[in-house]
Amino acid sequence: MFSFFKKKEVNKEPAFNYESIVVDMHSHVLPGIDDGAQNPQESIFLIKKMMALGIKKIIATPHIMADYYKNNAETIGNALKILKAELVKEKIDIEIEAAAEHYFDETFEGRINDNKLMIMGKNYVLFELSFISLPPNLIEIIQKMRDMGHQPILAHPERYAYISIDQLRNIREHGCYLQLNTISLTGYYGKEAKKTAEALVDNQLVDFISSDMHHPKHAEALKNALNTTYVDKLLHDYQLKNIMLK
Repeated sequence: MFSFFKKKEVNKEPAFNYESIVVDMHSHVLPGIDDGAQNPQESIFLIKKMMALGIKKIIATPHIMADYYKNNAETIGNALKILKAELVKEKIDIEIEAAAEHYFDETFEGRINDNKLMIMGKNYVLFELSFISLPPNLIEIIQKMRDMGHQPILAHPERYAYISIDQLRNIREHGCYLQLNTISLTGYYGKEAKKTAEALVDNQLVDFISSDMHHPKHAEALKNALNTTYVDKLLHDYQLKNIMLK
C-alpha cells in the first residue's frame, strides 16, 4: 500500500569541515575580472560561505586566457585591492592573496620565459589545460617551469576526459602537482569526472584540494562534498599540501 505522506528530505550537516587544510588555493572570488564573482558583494557572499566551512586563507586565482580573460598583475592587483577594501568595510577578517589560473594556450610559454607568471607562495604556478586535447609539449613545459625554479600545479585533472590515470601519474612523476576540485567528488561535473576524481584519491595522486569557487552553486556543492567518503579520506588520511601555502 502506498503512503500519501512523503518523508521530508533533510540535508545532513557535515561532521567536520575544511579547517585542516587551512588554505583554499584555487578560487574565482576577485570581483569583475573573470567568470567568477561579478562584484564585491558577490565576492563577500562566497568568502563568507568558505569561512563557514573552515577556510582560514584564500588565494584567489582568476583566469589568464589570451582569448577571453586578458588579466595581468595590474588587473588582478586592482581587483584584490577592491576586495580587501570591501572586507575591511564589512569587518571580515580573513587572509586573502592573489595569483592566477593560467590557461595552457599559445601565450603560456611566453609568460614563463618572460617571468610574467602570477605565482602563489614562493614558486607555485597553477595552470589548466584545454578540455579538448592534451598539449603535445606538456611535459616539456612542465620541465621548463621546474628548471626555472617554479613548482607547477595542474588544476582539476579529473575534468580532462582525454587523460587517463596512468597519464596523470606520469605528469606527476615529472614533477607537476595535481589539484583536485573537491566538488568533483559529489558528481557536480558528471559521472566520469567523479569516477576519475575517486581514482586519483585511491591511487594517492592528489596533492592539493580546492573549491574552484565561482558562484553560490559551487559553495553549496563544497559543503555537500563533506558528506562523501572520499573527502573524509582526503581530510583525515592524506598528507595534503594546502597548508604549505599558509
